[in-house]
Amino acid sequence: PRTIARPLVFNFVPSIDRYIFKLVVVPMLGVFALAASLLTLDKMLRLFDFVAVEGGPVGVVFKMLGALIPEYASLAIPLGLMLGILVAFRKLATSSELDVLRAVGMSYGRMLRMPYIITAVLMAVNVALVFYVQPISRYYYEQLEYELRSGALGASIKVGEFTTLADRMALRIEESEDDGTRLKGIFARVSNDKGQILSISAREGSFLATTDSPDTIILRLDDGTIVQDMGNQSPRVLAFTRQYLPIDLPAIEEFRARGDAEREYILPELLRIGWNSGESEARRDASQASFNFRLVEVVMMALLPLLAVSLGIPPKRSTSALGVFVSIVMVVSYHKINQYGEDLAALGRFDPILALWGPFVLFAALIGWMYYRVAHVPGGQAIGALESWFAKIAKRLGRLFGRRRMRDETAHPDTQGGTPLDPVPAE
Repeated sequence: PRTIARPLVFNFVPSIDRYIFKLVVVPMLGVFALAASLLTLDKMLRLFDFVAVEGGPVGVVFKMLGALIPEYASLAIPLGLMLGILVAFRKLATSSELDVLRAVGMSYGRMLRMPYIITAVLMAVNVALVFYVQPISRYYYEQLEYELRSGALGASIKVGEFTTLADRMALRIEESEDDGTRLKGIFARVSNDKGQILSISAREGSFLATTDSPDTIILRLDDGTIVQDMGNQSPRVLAFTRQYLPIDLPAIEEFRARGDAEREYILPELLRIGWNSGESEARRDASQASFNFRLVEVVMMALLPLLAVSLGIPPKRSTSALGVFVSIVMVVSYHKINQYGEDLAALGRFDPILALWGPFVLFAALIGWMYYRVAHVPGGQAIGALESWFAKIAKRLGRLFGRRRMRDETAHPDTQGGTPLDPVPAE
């Protein structure tokens, strides 16, 4: 029979590793997509409200969301990695495939070879995100927010409201079409140094840029009227078909340089500031705290495969998913503890090594003990006591609802499930 040649790369990867890779990657990518969608949708609603209040263009919302993707990715990657491995080993355990692999002499360490290769790749990605990409994207997000508030993105003139420009002009626009290029129902009130006031109304108009003065734009008006208040003299009225009105834009301060907060520093800058005796103690503490926080969050990912195996294998003859819930609680709680430790270290109250690496050592010791119980103790369970307590609670709740259902059926013997029984005709 003719044999089909496989690609060379698959010849070096054993079939069991390819199988585990498939089991891990599918749920991992699903968790990535779900977590990113939830975080993005929540932030998108807030950004739409913020942009609507500031009167900015809708396109800036997607730019700001794009700037937040690296921050969300650094949170979703560890969670997706852990849940992907956990779901994979849970499937192996519930389908008895894990028992077969153990029976042929395959250890947990051997089965974790492919998950650790995936972990190493994702750790490298996370290093690039938290030390380089995320600080730059965070600064870009702050810059967009500043420009939106200051009006540099065209957000200073709001439809249906009076807007004051350069303290001498009030402008109101009834409608805006074609992304702001066509304006309708324009009213402007302009005053000069001589005390004269011009009241201008026009049917429609548009803004035009000038090449000679970037701080001035031209408002072209079509089909309108100008009323000039001359003070003691009677006002003059002028009708026009087209009129050009120069508008001086308000001065906008240049956005600050990157580095207002330690989270905007990349890795070389953190090392340069954190261990520089010429910097102030407050800056050194904050930089060292930020560096250790980012580093410990990345190193913690090396423990996630062990945690996933410890909590992903349910007790025998059980399909309990309690380990999934416990794993999420542990990872999220540890992340919050690290954030609190970073804040304390940045204030100089604790040494960064103690505040951030102390919890890491305790977390690693707990995961090591849990993995030892599952991998090297026959019949051992990492959360056996918790599983037993949870099973007892579930049985009691089941009995409680079962008794209540029996009481309802006893109180209404002529019904079953809420449907009256048909009477039996007499013979």
